[in-house]
Amino acid sequence: MARKFFPAAAVAALALGGCAANSDLPSMGNAFSLTSPAFRDGGMMPVKFAGNIKSNPNCIGENISPPLEWKNVPAGTKSFALVMVDPEGRGGLGVDHWNAYGIPATRTGFAEGETSTLNDKYVGGKGTAGVGHYLGPCTPPGTGLHHYTFTLIATDLEPNALPAGLTRAEMFAKLNGHTKGSAGLVGVFGRAAN
Repeated sequence: MARKFFPAAAVAALALGGCAANSDLPSMGNAFSLTSPAFRDGGMMPVKFAGNIKSNPNCIGENISPPLEWKNVPAGTKSFALVMVDPEGRGGLGVDHWNAYGIPATRTGFAEGETSTLNDKYVGGKGTAGVGHYLGPCTPPGTGLHHYTFTLIATDLEPNALPAGLTRAEMFAKLNGHTKGSAGLVGVFGRAAN
């Protein structure tokens, strides 16, 4: 009897597990959070947010930076740092698309296109391509979906504490011991092989 019951129980468990995997993530209440009205966490990023480096045929977008919003900031926050990383880029070695810091604690987000160029809303670091502003996905076709991970870090540093042009590693070294919390958002982008 147990043998006949086990397959039915397994099918039921798989079905219930599949339902849970396909449902939306639960609310985290008043936790520090980072969102975008342009795509949901784990959702596809619109093509307009992809990079537009004319010399790179993988850059098929307009390089418009996505709108970002954050809330429930940790107490004692004086500034934010924001990174966007493609962990699957460069064959798994990763690509730092954007390093920004010195974002005043009074800010609650960036409007669409607001960080597509350097401006006084943040201090620009240096990504893999050597630029200090947002650089959208330039995903090679046929390499699968890449997970563009945005991480917002609350810090106890004044907005003018760090010099411009830091790489992600340099910035993280200077933030060590000064973080108050972090929030993340993942946008997915990819193209089929030609």
